[in-house]
Amino acid sequence: MQSKTFRANGKLLLSGEYFVLDGALSLALPTRFGQQMEVIAGTSVNKPLHWISLGIDGSPWFEGDFRMPDWTFLSGTDVETGEALERLGRAALGLCPGWNAGEGVSGVRTKLEFDRFWGLGSSSTLVAMMAEWAGADPFALLDHTFGGSGYDLACAQASGPVLFQRVKNKPSWVQVPFQPSFSDRLFFVYQEKKQNSREGIARYRRLGAGKEERIGQISALTWQLAGAKALAEFESCMKAHECLISEALQLPTLGEQLFSDFWGAVKSLGAWGGDFFLASSEKPEEETREYFRQKGFPVVLTYSEMILE
Repeated sequence: MQSKTFRANGKLLLSGEYFVLDGALSLALPTRFGQQMEVIAGTSVNKPLHWISLGIDGSPWFEGDFRMPDWTFLSGTDVETGEALERLGRAALGLCPGWNAGEGVSGVRTKLEFDRFWGLGSSSTLVAMMAEWAGADPFALLDHTFGGSGYDLACAQASGPVLFQRVKNKPSWVQVPFQPSFSDRLFFVYQEKKQNSREGIARYRRLGAGKEERIGQISALTWQLAGAKALAEFESCMKAHECLISEALQLPTLGEQLFSDFWGAVKSLGAWGGDFFLASSEKPEEETREYFRQKGFPVVLTYSEMILE
């Protein structure tokens, strides 16, 4: 065989965090940053498949060997990552029994286009690429491995923003022309820590009554966010969404915790407490960046720097 290359986009969930799992309409944005995977041709008879994962700087953050064709993890620099790849490979094999990934393959090399602690989808991009390699349904592969709503897989191959919703527990999405005229007033700020989304999901799962009503409210806010014509309208939706999730999770909003003196609006994205958040600002870009630098958050990306348009 010849070497093959794959690529998938990263993701950000602009609205619907947590409630997207249970059918809330959500606005999801594919990022310019993603992950690449090269399946390297070569002799593999009686030899393990060598896997190497490279970070954005080109240095390896994982290396390991797998016995093929059953994807048994033999050895590597990190056992947890090796075992996760074993589960992923075996799940793909289970969905596509005729797939012989080791035939004519000497190794696999992945390369992240973003810092792997940013939470932009190092797992979802890998699922999307593995599914394409194996010829599997990516959503079925996700269900058999990491789990989740699937909005990230919708972003993985999209060429622009998508409206995503689980309908009768199945993923449904459509690409939308979300190109706000005020996008130069929107910024994505990294909180300098990686959030474990499973912890947030577990907290969400403990919610009591009122979930259905909130799902309806969040779906309505998603429509308003997607259709906002002016920054003031968009900010109003941001604040309403943040307050609704805050009330549901019984957690303070990001603004209350850290940015009570900020002149614009801030909204958590995805799992609360980590990764990126959205900030809107009518002040000059450098003044906005300086505000967050002074608060200890130096990584600030503009909408056009982050989002695939």
